[in-house]
Amino acid sequence: MPDIIRLITKDLSEPYSIYTYRYFIHNWPKLCFLAMSGGKCVGAIVCKLDMHKKMVRRGYIAMLAVDENYRRKAIGSTLVKKAIRAMTDDDCDEVVLETEITNKPALRLYENLGFVRDKRLFRYYLNGVDALRLKLWLR
Repeated sequence: MPDIIRLITKDLSEPYSIYTYRYFIHNWPKLCFLAMSGGKCVGAIVCKLDMHKKMVRRGYIAMLAVDENYRRKAIGSTLVKKAIRAMTDDDCDEVVLETEITNKPALRLYENLGFVRDKRLFRYYLNGVDALRLKLWLR
């Protein structure tokens, strides 16, 4: 867990407590993946899967981070695909996530994987930046 915390704290704008990491990793360990290089954690994705409105099995990508020295090497897209595959294996109907509206590389990555812009969330982040909710329908 320390590797995930280090990587995500460095790259994401939102501060997360140790309890947030534990919530995801302990409840959905099969939906959390690391990318390693030479024994070093260079990428991480943290997800969950639960029921939404009592009828849809919704996957959620809570956090994705790739070390800046390892970007543009398909690590992020590989982690997302691996997480989606694991969710699909568990009968997931859709996957959602939020990302800063200003994070063009993240938007490009997710849209290239088939996600569509679902909703704008005004002042969603603590830094006052709007978010876009992205959605991928699997069924």
